[in-house]
Amino acid sequence: PMLKARWKTETLGSGSDAWKYWDQRGAGQICSADWNQIENCIARSAGTCMTMGTASTMACIAETLGFTLSGAAATPSVIADHGRLGVQTGRRAVEIAWENLLPSSLVTQESIDNALVTALAIGGSTNSIVHLIAIAGRAGVRLTLDRFDELSRVTPVIGDLRPGGRFLMEDFYDAGGLPALHAEIADLLHPDCMTITGQTLGQRIASGPQVPACRINPEVIRPRENPVTPSGGTCVLRGNLAPDGCVIKPLGADPRLQQHRGRAVVFKDYPDMKARLDDPDLDITADSVIVLQHAGPLGAPGFPEWGMLPIPKKLLRQGVRDMVRISDARMSGTSYGTCVLHVAPESFLGGPLALVQTGDEIEIDIPARLIHWHCEPEEIERRRSLWQTPAPKFERGYGHLFSKHVTQADQGCDFDFLAGRSPGAEPGIF
Repeated sequence: PMLKARWKTETLGSGSDAWKYWDQRGAGQICSADWNQIENCIARSAGTCMTMGTASTMACIAETLGFTLSGAAATPSVIADHGRLGVQTGRRAVEIAWENLLPSSLVTQESIDNALVTALAIGGSTNSIVHLIAIAGRAGVRLTLDRFDELSRVTPVIGDLRPGGRFLMEDFYDAGGLPALHAEIADLLHPDCMTITGQTLGQRIASGPQVPACRINPEVIRPRENPVTPSGGTCVLRGNLAPDGCVIKPLGADPRLQQHRGRAVVFKDYPDMKARLDDPDLDITADSVIVLQHAGPLGAPGFPEWGMLPIPKKLLRQGVRDMVRISDARMSGTSYGTCVLHVAPESFLGGPLALVQTGDEIEIDIPARLIHWHCEPEEIERRRSLWQTPAPKFERGYGHLFSKHVTQADQGCDFDFLAGRSPGAEPGIF
């Protein structure tokens, strides 16, 4: 990750603070000159986002699965330790080529559970759910949203890291990084899972953090008795609007919206939202539920990070900073807010989200893991009878291949023909 940045007296976290100050700009609270300064300050060095975004989350998952050397996930990109880690990684890469050690040997049901627990404990990106389902599928391990939610209910968030917390990846590194966090939740992990070095995860934890000048910081990596939240940092919701599930990260959301019912304001696609959202005459309040259709793997297409739907400028000027927002899209790991994501099946396939209309009432109840569309069954069936399958977006080429074989969000958004462990046949050489 990058080094942490500053603007005036504020510590900046890439992505997360960009969204924050963009909203302040829309509300007229900062000027264009301020925004330009923030843009110039926020990326202080080479590296990935220094918040616990998708890159850092997946780096932590890779380290947990045993794909990397211990301590690799949090090491800042431009410090000397990173260079030393690179040399050690290169040496080990050559060794495992001779040993014929394959990634598939490290991916088991137990190591996937370890990765899920880690992603939850660090308050990681919602994108990790999709990636882990795909990784598990490639190894022939079945992973469902139900398993994720089961672990979410018992895993505390102890990494106080943005966007759901206060600190940045450089602070996480200084506090001991992932090995220090793993030590705090060791009882939730399977210690016998093997890693790329030949050590088990349990042996890595017992060896302690690899940071030379590590200083354990109970503010950054919280003790179990003082977590950021005791469970449910990211949750799976189900109901008649998302029969195959959807996800939300309450860790970065307004607590008052954990249980909410509001009137839907529906946008049929992203261009429609861009065209109408900031119309001063749009009938929308802070209690409304913003709904974006056709933003999923097939409908967008490509499953873009549109899920942190923007708040209308007229509401920003009133001080509104969070609303319930629902889509079949993803969102950046640096994003936050009461954003219901990955709704499955997606609207492009005729999922219930496709039938929602402006004026409908939608309810979310995060503690109950519920999302409910208040619409009479007869009316739902009437709308379904009028719904028409959208025209294919691609008739040929890669887009056509993608549209025929990509799976839904709850299945990992991967190509269906890549799942499983059966070996691919080597081409004949004559």
